[in-house]
Amino acid sequence: MTIIFWILILIVSLALLVKSADWLVESAEKIGLALKLSPFIIGVTIVSIGTSFPEVVSSVVAVLKGASELAVANAVGSNIANILLIVGISAIAAKTLVIKRSLIDLDAPLLSVITVIFIFIVWNGEVVFGEGIILLIAFIVYFLYTLFHRKEESATPEVKEIIPEKDQFDILPSRVERRREEMKKTKMGFNVFFFLILGIVGLAIGANYTVESVIEISDFFNISSALIAVTAVALGTSLPELMVSVKAALNKKYEIAIGNVFGSNIFNILIVVGIPSLIRPLPVEESILYIGIPFLALSTLLFVVSGISRRIHVWEGVLYLLLYVLFVIKLFGFF
Repeated sequence: MTIIFWILILIVSLALLVKSADWLVESAEKIGLALKLSPFIIGVTIVSIGTSFPEVVSSVVAVLKGASELAVANAVGSNIANILLIVGISAIAAKTLVIKRSLIDLDAPLLSVITVIFIFIVWNGEVVFGEGIILLIAFIVYFLYTLFHRKEESATPEVKEIIPEKDQFDILPSRVERRREEMKKTKMGFNVFFFLILGIVGLAIGANYTVESVIEISDFFNISSALIAVTAVALGTSLPELMVSVKAALNKKYEIAIGNVFGSNIFNILIVVGIPSLIRPLPVEESILYIGIPFLALSTLLFVVSGISRRIHVWEGVLYLLLYVLFVIKLFGFF
């Protein structure tokens, strides 16, 4: 009964983490718009950063609770799930995913370079304070470059008129634009601040019990807590994005389906690992180092290579899912 209790706590905690992050982001968006901040600035900052709040908060709480090994495992597991699960299932659902050219021209090279830097940093089995500073500086550079690049891109007039009909997928609304369109009211009423506070409190409670349940479950089964973080926790925090991506893929809104994967993976590497490493060194367990990191490199490479053709077909989606199954099998040593 004890283990069933902690498994239920893990599920509820993950759900609370994700929902609290959603409340926090939506409330912050409304406050920003009510204060007359640029919708573009709000989108690039609040929306893009806010979607990774569950990973950040849970990693920081893990470090404070003395389970520092969860931070790197959480980031690695989330990135692998984002590519192999979200992109894989979306490709199968859509039959063929079409990738926007700007994602390949800008985001794919950035993701590749940052992933290489991350692998180099963790290769000695630990992320220390100085390396965390490097990751955070890299995030600032990436953030500023993206901010100004996207601003110039969004300022380009009448893009629709010069794009052939067959390439109309290039101007489909992004995740940021989709969320902006869903915002019907920008008034700062009581509900906005209530859900803002509720989101912050929910993140803290959800993160605390997520980490606590992971530790208890790992103790019960006598396995590494990092294995649970790299699989169950990573999968749990990725489920809402999976639902959104599959629905978008079915509606042929391809940029929504996969565009957020690039930014989310970069954020996970630079922030979800960078911030906790400033508190104390982050150990990288052998299973993560010798299985998780190679799968991270492989999945990122496949994603970029698939993207170069600007098409991800059904067979590639199936390959992605099979690789994720293989990843889990190798982690738990089933063969």
